[in-house]
Amino acid sequence: MRTAILGVGSIGGVLLGALSDTDVELVAVARGENSRMLAQAGLVLHTPEGSIEVIPPERFVTVDSEAGPLPADLRGSCDAVLICGKADTTPILAQIAEELLNEGGVAASLQNGMGHAETLAHRLGRSRTLGGTTTHGAWRGETGTHWVGRGNIRLGRFDNSLPEGAAAMLMAKLDEARLDPEWSDNIQRTIWTKILLNVAINPVCSIAGVRNGALLEVPELWEQAYSAMQEAAAVAGASGTDLSDIDLEGTLRTVAGATAQNRCSMLQDVMAGRQTEIDELCGAVVSLGESVGIPTPRNAMLHALVRGIHISSSLE
Repeated sequence: MRTAILGVGSIGGVLLGALSDTDVELVAVARGENSRMLAQAGLVLHTPEGSIEVIPPERFVTVDSEAGPLPADLRGSCDAVLICGKADTTPILAQIAEELLNEGGVAASLQNGMGHAETLAHRLGRSRTLGGTTTHGAWRGETGTHWVGRGNIRLGRFDNSLPEGAAAMLMAKLDEARLDPEWSDNIQRTIWTKILLNVAINPVCSIAGVRNGALLEVPELWEQAYSAMQEAAAVAGASGTDLSDIDLEGTLRTVAGATAQNRCSMLQDVMAGRQTEIDELCGAVVSLGESVGIPTPRNAMLHALVRGIHISSSLE
């Protein structure tokens, strides 16, 4: 089985490193300096157990997404594509996925935010598109990819059917790589549940500059996070995904506690001066809320504040 990882950053690095322990043929699609480093030095992965694994560059084929057309021998050669790049790269990564996939192949987005799977489906067709989420925790620094917390990967089809063909093969290989895959029989609900947690944790921790556990320690931060989560749940319900049976408060407390020492991905972006995914999180909730008639003032405020931080840092 040949599988491509599109966007070898934090989560992409975890997937590339974990799958390197299987017999999967791997293609790593990165850009610029990151692509050059992968091709020359391979991948350094710091595992949750404290070990350091070095995956040599010969273990995978590296492609620079900015270097022009894909090599001819890679076109139509992949059974699966996993998209892990930043939200603003989704259109170009969807195009690359289309070029890489064979006729029976499948692509899945494991990105934060809304609309990525729909972008893929528009390009590839719904039969070759999987929705996905992951709760693995990771960050990337000068010393490599740091896999800081094991979680799971959830994939599913939008018609809620069972995995077959390439999708079933992908699930088996993810399991072999100890990435704890689960097949969702309602992937829209799964994605929405992840979005609820993201709009609660990411912007509040990024604005305050704190680790996730601070939400449980500072009542004012908790209020902001929980309110944003409640708004997103109301938007989901009005959009056709009923989440009313979920214990929102309990779920948020559990996740914030389990990831108490983590710096969320958005805070990492803010600290590094990178573009955040706030438009695809709070911004998307606000836009969808407007279309279904649900007010989202807390998400709108968080969206504006994170965008203000980005604008301010870009002017420095």
